[in-house]
Amino acid sequence: MLLIAPLAPLQLFATPDSTARSAKKPNIVFVLADDLGWRDVGFHGAKFAETPNLDALARDGMIMNQFYSGGPNCAPTRACIMTGMYSPRTQLYTPGGKSKGSVNLMRLLVPARGGDAEHNTLESRNNTIEGAHTCIAEVLKPAGYTTARIGKWHLGPDTQGFDLSTCNGNNGPGSKHYGSITVARTMTDRAVKFIDENKDKPFFLYVAHWDVHGPHRALKEEVDKYKKKSQGWDNATNEKPNPVYAAMITAVDESVGRIRGKLKEIGLDKNTIFIFSSDNGGTPVTTMEPLRGAKGALFEGGIRVSTCVTWPGVIKPGSSCDTPLTSVDLLPTFAEIAGAQLPKNQPVDGRSFLPLLKGKKALDERAIFWHYPLYLTGNGAGKVKPVHGTTEPYWRAVPATVMRKGDWKIFYFYEDKSVELYDVKNDISEKKNLTTEQAERTATMKKELLTWVKNTKAPTPDKLNPKFGRTSETAPIGKGQKAP
Repeated sequence: MLLIAPLAPLQLFATPDSTARSAKKPNIVFVLADDLGWRDVGFHGAKFAETPNLDALARDGMIMNQFYSGGPNCAPTRACIMTGMYSPRTQLYTPGGKSKGSVNLMRLLVPARGGDAEHNTLESRNNTIEGAHTCIAEVLKPAGYTTARIGKWHLGPDTQGFDLSTCNGNNGPGSKHYGSITVARTMTDRAVKFIDENKDKPFFLYVAHWDVHGPHRALKEEVDKYKKKSQGWDNATNEKPNPVYAAMITAVDESVGRIRGKLKEIGLDKNTIFIFSSDNGGTPVTTMEPLRGAKGALFEGGIRVSTCVTWPGVIKPGSSCDTPLTSVDLLPTFAEIAGAQLPKNQPVDGRSFLPLLKGKKALDERAIFWHYPLYLTGNGAGKVKPVHGTTEPYWRAVPATVMRKGDWKIFYFYEDKSVELYDVKNDISEKKNLTTEQAERTATMKKELLTWVKNTKAPTPDKLNPKFGRTSETAPIGKGQKAP
């Protein structure tokens, strides 16, 4: 297993070369994992999967304890990252844009634009960022940055201004392995080469891993190592000791170590901000506990993600941040770091968290939002909501808007216009709905949430599905009956 060496002490005397580099704008490296659970890393308590390089990154910098993905799954979060805008503005909610599950179990027709006869499609072209949207590479290039995107894109044709776009592929066996070499290593080879080729000018490097998304496959030697480790595993940390999944986490961790190692080797580590995150929460192959739900859900298990960042000389080593942040904050943060101008042709919903990196304890309180107007079926721990009129959990998600403000998080569900309110600081598992005890707060937050829905023109379902409640053409589901 690859583990980078500790960072070297600061030099007492600057050489001409180091002086020139210190005057250069900082490089920005952003590594994104796919489907990595909040608890899948050592700096959040994982013991089975070994993440020495990610743990070193966290020790050398700041752990962001309350960082959220912009959406509960791949495409919407990536659109939020690239544009700095919430999902209603990009109209990306799920890969393919379709609800998943039986149409007969969906109480509402989802808001279809170009939808099919079953009203099961949100948008016929639904996995693409509009070419008119200004994305992160187009923001940074005018500020003098060379830009690269290596790995998973998931947002349609890549016409968004990157100088280098490579290792695209589609998810599946062909994209996970090239012979006996994992795509993570292939991507990292290309990332290291890009750093070497652009070491004399500021660069933005975005490495978007396919791991740890299914199908779950990994190198045999890594899997064998974890199989041996799983024998006699006492599971005191309440993990799921899956050797293949752990080996995939190792592939991502190794990539982080190699990239940081290259930066140090050529003397760029001290002038580089390095941030690591995930596109959403983990799947039921891993454990989310104590978080509720998993990928696809708007509960904490689906959107709270492992995130840490280092920037020598700026970020205090071993620090942590408890301010709620989200994917839409990345573009304005990177822009401020680079001295770049924000887009003028579109709103930017996020805000820069650079002051937090520089040591400020907190930013002014603000609300952050998620909107999901579709249905998404679940499995295992991913099932968090029942079919309307039943009690058995079936869905990962039903049409809803969610707002987090301060320690409070409110859900508005469109099927029955019901509301749930949680104090996530004291109830991270979102077990106790406080709408009754906090009636005034609930009303105030609900009003703010619905105002946001109106202002962003978020599509909301408002028509009953005539097929709902039928297990066949004639047999309705009785109230209280368990869903299939």
